[in-house]
Amino acid sequence: MRHNKNFNHLGRKSAHRKAMLSNMASSLILNKRIITTVAKAKALRVYVEPLITRSKEDNTSNRRLVFSYLQNKFAVTELFREISTKVATRPGGYTRIIRMPNMRAGDAADMCMMELVDYNDVYTAEAKKPAKAKTTRRSRKSTKAEAAPAPAEAPVEAPAEAPAETPAE
Repeated sequence: MRHNKNFNHLGRKSAHRKAMLSNMASSLILNKRIITTVAKAKALRVYVEPLITRSKEDNTSNRRLVFSYLQNKFAVTELFREISTKVATRPGGYTRIIRMPNMRAGDAADMCMMELVDYNDVYTAEAKKPAKAKTTRRSRKSTKAEAAPAPAEAPVEAPAEAPAETPAE
């Protein structure tokens, strides 16, 4: 039975699994998006989200703890400088798993794309577009009033006065 077995071993020994998750976490932090299997992505989410939460408070203790997991100083620097500022207000849920329709050719494993939520350009671009005003049939206005707006009157300026001429003597 599998009672109280809290994580997926991914068919690997513990040292191999830790090294793989460390490498995948570093790749995710540096590239902001990776393509992997669904099972690995779910295991990686549990591994990397606490590290991102740690990065919100930048101190030596947190940097050392995160480095002990990642073993990559460039990934640690990127995490504490760039990513922590973007996720500072987010209370959790820093990663997104998007399933892909195609399966891996060799073993038909379900594939997915895992990405950091705040670095997706597609969703942020859609969010920035202004929302279109909704119209209903009962609130329709006449098209004549919209088509021909009243012309704006230009302010009338007083004519410039010519200097008074003095009669020639």
